[in-house]
Amino acid sequence: MELDDMQARARAVRAQYAALEQERYGREWTPEEIMLGFLGDVGDLAKLVQGKAGVRPRAGLDDALAHELADCLWSVLTLADCYGVDLAAAFDRTMDDLTAHLEGLGHAWPTD
Repeated sequence: MELDDMQARARAVRAQYAALEQERYGREWTPEEIMLGFLGDVGDLAKLVQGKAGVRPRAGLDDALAHELADCLWSVLTLADCYGVDLAAAFDRTMDDLTAHLEGLGHAWPTD
C-alpha cells in the first residue's frame, strides 16, 4: 500500500472516530487529545518491544507488535493530516538530512 493510500484510509478511520466522539462527547477530539492517545500507544509499543527482548513475554506477541506499530502509524498519519504536513516530502527531506549527517561523520550508507 502506498503512503497516499494509507493516508486516505487513516482519514476515513479518523472520520469514523470523529462521528463517534461527536455522538459521545458532543465534539471531536483535538489534535492534542489525539497526541495523548498516541503517547499511550507508544507506551504499549514499548512493552511489546520489551516482550520481544524477553523481558515481558506474552502470548500473541508478534501479532500484538504488528498491531501496535500500525496503530502508531495511524496516529502519525492522523497528526500529519491535522497539521497539514506532507509526510512523504518531510520523510524524504529528513532522510536526506540524516544521510548527509552520517556522511559528514565519515559513514557512507547505501541510500536504496
